[in-house]
Amino acid sequence: MLRVLVIDEYESRAGEICAALALTGHQVAALLPSCLDLSDRIEEIQPDIILIQTEAPSRDTLEHLAVAHETLPRPVVMFAKKSDSLMIRKALRAGVSAYIVDGLSPQRLEPIMDVAIARFQEYQQLRQELETATKKLSDRVVIDKAKGILMKARGLGEDAAYKALRKLAMDRGKTLGELAGEVVEMAKLLL
Repeated sequence: MLRVLVIDEYESRAGEICAALALTGHQVAALLPSCLDLSDRIEEIQPDIILIQTEAPSRDTLEHLAVAHETLPRPVVMFAKKSDSLMIRKALRAGVSAYIVDGLSPQRLEPIMDVAIARFQEYQQLRQELETATKKLSDRVVIDKAKGILMKARGLGEDAAYKALRKLAMDRGKTLGELAGEVVEMAKLLL
């Protein structure tokens, strides 16, 4: 059972989504008329997925979604009446996992949510891998700078400088990247 946050400016239309969710065994955690203060509401409600029904997403809606996606990412399904390729791209950049045109069909709700959750999880994994690769590359650059400083200051070869950095990092219980950053910062003060 998923906790679902439903957002629809028309309460009567939102009843369709709520009824379809109940039929599929999911819980409507909250029903909101807009994305205003979405980050705060997500933190308060802790939904597993967000369903938004709209004629066409407004700029404000997409901005609120983008802010929430940065701090509290969740799978988002947007049901819209209008199809506009530019708007679809903007919605996807704002964190929408599935953009469905021509409204909601209750029998399609469950597979749409499944696809949105799978796409969201894949995106989150790729995002984590990118962050890890970026951190490793950044650390590599700093480690190379720190090696250069040690090679110049102590007259060490590259391998010896790397081993000295690695030993000092282990002795201090720090990562090699953290220690290399400290060496670079200290060298700035001394030179």
